[in-house]
Amino acid sequence: MPLFAYKALSSSGGVQTGEVDAADRPEALRVLDKRGLQPVSLKESASAAATAKKKAKEAAPAAKAAPAPKSSPSAKPTLKAPAKSTEEKAPEGPLKLKRAEVIMFTEELSDMLAAGLQLEPALKSMEGRQELGGLKDVASRVRQLVRDGMNFSTAIKRVSPSFGPLYCSLAAAGEASGALDEILRRQAHYLKTLAELQSRLILAMIYPAFLILAGIGVSIVFVTTLIPQLTTLIESTPGGKLPGPIKFMVTGSDFLKSYWYIILIVLAAGGLFFKAWKDNPANTMAWHRFKLRAPLMGPVVTSRFYVQFLETMANLAGNGLPLLRALELSRDATQNLSLRNELNTVIDQVGDGRAFSKALIRTGAFPPLLIDMVSVGEQTGKLDMALRRAAERYDKELDKSLSRIMALIMPTILIIMASLIGTMAYLMITAIFQTIKNLGA
Repeated sequence: MPLFAYKALSSSGGVQTGEVDAADRPEALRVLDKRGLQPVSLKESASAAATAKKKAKEAAPAAKAAPAPKSSPSAKPTLKAPAKSTEEKAPEGPLKLKRAEVIMFTEELSDMLAAGLQLEPALKSMEGRQELGGLKDVASRVRQLVRDGMNFSTAIKRVSPSFGPLYCSLAAAGEASGALDEILRRQAHYLKTLAELQSRLILAMIYPAFLILAGIGVSIVFVTTLIPQLTTLIESTPGGKLPGPIKFMVTGSDFLKSYWYIILIVLAAGGLFFKAWKDNPANTMAWHRFKLRAPLMGPVVTSRFYVQFLETMANLAGNGLPLLRALELSRDATQNLSLRNELNTVIDQVGDGRAFSKALIRTGAFPPLLIDMVSVGEQTGKLDMALRRAAERYDKELDKSLSRIMALIMPTILIIMASLIGTMAYLMITAIFQTIKNLGA
C-alpha cells in the first residue's frame, strides 16, 4: 500500500507533517479527515514510490521463472467476483433544492466563513447539523469535491442546478477576491429580498385574482343566459330592435360558443411559438433588449443590474482585485446579454488605458449619477466605497420601482373589471328600457 506524505492543520491550529498508508489519494484524505486534520498538501511519498517500483522489478523475473500450474481435466474453473470497496457508492445525480433551502445554505455558510472557519471545516460542520435536513447531503457532496481540489463555485454547480448560473458566477468572483463570505452574505440578502417580493406579489394578487374570477363568471352568465333571454324578449315585442352594442355582444357570444376550441388552440400555438422564438439564440439579444425597454419591467431589470454590478465591483475592488479582472468577473455574473455587451465595451476601453468613468460614459448605458459617483471614487482613491454607496442608492430606487408596480396592480385590475361589468350592465338596462318603451307605444 503506498505512502502519502501530508502537511495538515490540527484542530488546535498547529501544523503537523507525516505519512499515511492509503490505497489512493481520496482514501488518504478520508483518513486525515477521521483524525481531525485539515490537509494543506498531500502527495505520494517519493521513497514509497521508488520502493514500489523496485519490488515490481524484482517480482517480474520470479513470475516468469515460476511454472504455471497445470489444471487437471476434472478441475472446474472457479470464478471470483470482483471485490467491492466499502467506500464505493452508486453515482448520484444532481440535487434539487427549494429557494428557502438555498437561502438557508447560503446564510449558514456565509456566517461560518465570516466567523473565521475555512471552507472545508465549515461544510463539515453543516453536515452535522440536524436541523438542516436535506442540505446535509449538499454540504457533504460539495465538501468532497472541494477536498479533492475543485473550486467551490464549480462544486455547487455540479452538485445542484438550483443555485443557478448567477449564484455560481458570484461565488467564483468571491473566491477570486478572497471575499467569499461577503459575496454569500449579499447573495443571501438578495435571495431573501426576491423571495419576499414574490410572497408580497402573491398576497397582493389574491384579491385581484378573486375579482378576475368573479368578473369572468359574471361575464359568462351575461353572455350565455341573460343576453340570449333579453334578445328573445326584445325580438318578440312589436317593433323591437336590438341596439348595435347588443348585436355585437350576441355575435361575439355565438362565435365563442361555436369556436371556443379553435381559440384555445390558437392561444396555445401562440404561446409555443413565442417560447420557441425567445429560446432561439438568434433572437435572445432582441428579447433581452426588449426586457430593458418594457414599460414596467424595464426599470426593475435595469435597477437590479445596477445594484448587482455595483455591489460585485465594490467587493472585488475592495479586496484588492485589479479593476480589469473585477470587470470581467462582474460581466460573467450578468445574465442580460445586452448589458453584457455594454460591459464588454467597458472592459475593452479600460484595457486600452481609459479611466473607468470615461469608459462608462462611452457606452451610454449608465446614468450620469452613477458615473459621477464612480468618478469621485477614482479621484479620491476610494473606488470601492463610492461603488458601495452607489449600490445602496440604486437599491432604494429598485425598492421604489417595485413598490410602485405593486401599488398599480390593484387599481388597474379594479378599473378593468368595473369597466367590463359596468358596460354589460349598462347595455342590458338600456335594452330593457327600450323594450318597455316599445311595449308602451
